[in-house]
Amino acid sequence: MENRTRNQSFCVFERLRSVGLRPTRQRVALCNLMFGSGDRHLSAEELYEEAQKAGETVSLATVYNTLHQFTDAGLVRPLSAEGQRTYFDTNTSDHHHFFIEDENEMVDIPLGTLKLNELPEPPEGMEIVNVDVVVRVRRKSEASRNEAH
Repeated sequence: MENRTRNQSFCVFERLRSVGLRPTRQRVALCNLMFGSGDRHLSAEELYEEAQKAGETVSLATVYNTLHQFTDAGLVRPLSAEGQRTYFDTNTSDHHHFFIEDENEMVDIPLGTLKLNELPEPPEGMEIVNVDVVVRVRRKSEASRNEAH
């Protein structure tokens, strides 16, 4: 095993243990795929496909269960964008997203470009924990591009 992969796996073991998750083979493999390439937004289906291509023997149900465990442990943040599909964001800091409809892709909105000035008062006995903004976009059609010029 090359040194980078060995170090990456060690970091994954520590990351899982630090949030109280036992580093099983499947969790380690999925964690390596999720976090091995920087911040990402993946659906369970996309992670499952990556796992299959990497030769990992995991079921789609295992991927879903693992992603929910990662969410509960605070390793990933769930984002809803299109009906029933949920994306899992490896960047758990407060930030917002564009959802590119034509490509079913979630991308970060650059920090500081979206300003929320006033939030409503939460219902009695409640507090605001987080605000997720997903701005849906699509590529302009040729006609729309021509009208703009």
